[in-house]
Amino acid sequence: MPSPDLSFATTLLVRDTCLCLHAQRAARALARRFDEAFRPLGLTSGQFSLMMALNRPQPASMGPVAALLALDRTTLTAALKPLERRGLVRVSPDPRDRRARLLSLTEEGGALLARALPIWQATHAEAEQRLRGEAAALRQALATLA
Repeated sequence: MPSPDLSFATTLLVRDTCLCLHAQRAARALARRFDEAFRPLGLTSGQFSLMMALNRPQPASMGPVAALLALDRTTLTAALKPLERRGLVRVSPDPRDRRARLLSLTEEGGALLARALPIWQATHAEAEQRLRGEAAALRQALATLA
C-alpha cells in the first residue's frame, strides 16, 4: 500500500515532469528506431556508435572510448566482445604498456561501418525532422547534463 504522504497527484506530477524519465523514454524509442534500421547489417545502434568511436587514424585506448560513450571499462569490454568475434574490431596489447589495450576497426569493420553510414544518415535525418528544428538546441541542452 502506498504511503499516505505520497498522493497519486504526486505520481502524476513526476510522470509528467521528470526529466530523467522523459530522457530515458526518448532514448529507448530512438535506439529502437536505429536498431531496426541497422538490423539488416546485423548491428545495433550501440554497436554502430562504438564502431564509429573507433573510426580514427590511430588505435584508441580504452579510457577515451569509454568516456566518449559514457560507459565504464567493464561495459565497454563486454560491448567489444561480439564485434571482436565477428572480426569487426581488433583489441590488441599496447606496445608501450602490455597491460593496456588498443582498439581499432578491422578492414571488415570499416567496410561494414561504411555500409551503415547511409542508413544512419537517413534515420538521423528523419529523427531531426520530427524534432521540427529543435535538434541543435536539444543536443546543446543534453550536452550540459553530460
